[in-house]
Amino acid sequence: MTAPPPADAIDRVAPTRRPPGRTAMWQRWADLLFLHWAVPPDRLRALLPPGLELDTLEGKAYVGLVPFTMTGVRPVWAPPWAPLSNFHETNVRTYVHREGRDPGVWFFSLDASNSIAVRIARALWRLPYHYARMSLIRESDGTAQGNGYPCVRYCTERLWPGPLPASCRVRYGPCGPAAPAAVGTLEHFLVERYILYAYARGRLYSGRVHHRPYPLQPAACDSLEENLIAAAGINRPDEAPLAHYASEVCVRIFPLRRV
Repeated sequence: MTAPPPADAIDRVAPTRRPPGRTAMWQRWADLLFLHWAVPPDRLRALLPPGLELDTLEGKAYVGLVPFTMTGVRPVWAPPWAPLSNFHETNVRTYVHREGRDPGVWFFSLDASNSIAVRIARALWRLPYHYARMSLIRESDGTAQGNGYPCVRYCTERLWPGPLPASCRVRYGPCGPAAPAAVGTLEHFLVERYILYAYARGRLYSGRVHHRPYPLQPAACDSLEENLIAAAGINRPDEAPLAHYASEVCVRIFPLRRV
């Protein structure tokens, strides 16, 4: 049997190439914070479903914590409706591929502040969504570490289903100019992901998203208290995470398909 290629040689999905097929949903993601910690690969491999392999860069695997807010969430055939279309979300994730191709995201958990959206996503998208009490406050008079950029104060507390407790409190903001991540960099490896995977009833599924490359900025994270990663069964390092910020992207969501 031929051995799979090394992860660093995986064929990447071009973010500028729109996937074939019809768009299923529209979404706008904003105030994204990307926090990442390098984690020993074996800690994460044991948590992946059959059919997926851990994606690494220079032998390192990463766990990510990504809080953000969504607006305009809607199927393509319907207008946005604020009570269902606008809500906050936080996900815990790592990075995977399938036999040296189709690099994407594996979600350990996704917490959202809209109970209807959570039920729909669990049923139709087969993703591990949880309902949470969440808030996002933009501090127009505050700056991240006094650098002149605005700050975001973000809180989430999971309500159902478990495991519990699972919460996050973080204050963050950009602290540098915005630019797309350069191909081949760690930043590109961590954020430019356009395939998601789901697993249910012994079957693996994949879905595509499409948006312009993130307008990525270095981020300052003034405070962080979280146990969402521990609730996913992962012991993360105590060291400060890599932190990046993106103001917003408009996103096409494509249908989930069985692999």
